[in-house]
Amino acid sequence: MSSILLREETLDPSFVPPALPGREKEFAALLQRYRGAVAKGLSHPQLLTGGIGSGKTALARRLGEDLRRISRAGTPPLQTIYINCWRRANDRSILLELLRSVNVSLPDRGYSLTEMLDVFEQGLRRTPGPRLIVLDEVSALVRQGTKLVYFFSRAREIALGSVSLLLIAPEDVLPLLDGASRSSFGLTHRLHLDPYDEAALLQILLARATIALRPGSFSAETLAPLARAAAPRGDARFAMELLANAARAAENDGRNEIGAEDVRQARSSLVPGESELRLDELPPQALLALLAVARTLRGPRSGATTERIRQTYGTLVEEFGATAVSRVTFWRTIRQLEREGLIELEPASVGRPARVTLSDVPVSHLEMLLESRLERAKPKSRSSVRTA
Repeated sequence: MSSILLREETLDPSFVPPALPGREKEFAALLQRYRGAVAKGLSHPQLLTGGIGSGKTALARRLGEDLRRISRAGTPPLQTIYINCWRRANDRSILLELLRSVNVSLPDRGYSLTEMLDVFEQGLRRTPGPRLIVLDEVSALVRQGTKLVYFFSRAREIALGSVSLLLIAPEDVLPLLDGASRSSFGLTHRLHLDPYDEAALLQILLARATIALRPGSFSAETLAPLARAAAPRGDARFAMELLANAARAAENDGRNEIGAEDVRQARSSLVPGESELRLDELPPQALLALLAVARTLRGPRSGATTERIRQTYGTLVEEFGATAVSRVTFWRTIRQLEREGLIELEPASVGRPARVTLSDVPVSHLEMLLESRLERAKPKSRSSVRTA
């Protein structure tokens, strides 16, 4: 048996892929903007937003590498300084990292922020050249009232040279900035990444599998359920984790190719850790509806109509001493579970009602998790408890 995972590190979020499926248009726009700024010796401040797994960091790192490659004809080439602000959550720690990028080492204490900025300016002038400063996970830093965004977004005005700034955050942080800093971004220096759809996620999985896995060990048909599982959240990181788990499952069972059973195992393996956290956030009526789905899908049944699930729900209402919600509220709850990625809802078609599936989630385990939560919330008396 030969290994399937040949380069597992390429499935890690820190890996910079050679191509960005589903983000070609956004990448081309950013590359054009920053390339023009570098060529003219200008600065370009930019805000990049998007949810978890939307490709923000991969896009930024790919941008830095391509800009460096393009600018090699110049002297010197562009330097990208990437800093994750979640790890370095204040101006001082970020400046210490930036100082190292210009070959200056200062002690953690003993210098004011103004003095550190002065030393950094001196370092920039001693080592001239275009720079791209990427501040990832910048939300907390902005909420602290950072001075650095103003400093770097006005780099040209204060004679720092061609220093461009790229801010990365899940949400629009510009309203949290002071007016002077915010004005540097105008109306056009903002780019939001929508969640990936299922088609884009499949292309990402195929591209990454080509790099990470042994040739012939996967197919588009096999990987499609993984893309479908990650599609409700549009999360490429989650899709990559599923791919790695499926490959490991096949290897552990001594197979040379990822099969449907490995995909099911990969999807179910994340339920205890991934879904338990989401279960804790669900209101009682959603827990009860989800348990109705699990109870209905016991055995070989892969899906069931919402009407059949509602019948099961009726018996659970009595079992847990709850008050039944209306048919409309029940349907809304089912849609909420779909949005959370806990179930899949196949829309109704001609002659076929809407159906609910659990995407190969192990029903017995999910049932146990839900029953334990509902038992804790169950009233001690038999009096009704309003769950709507």
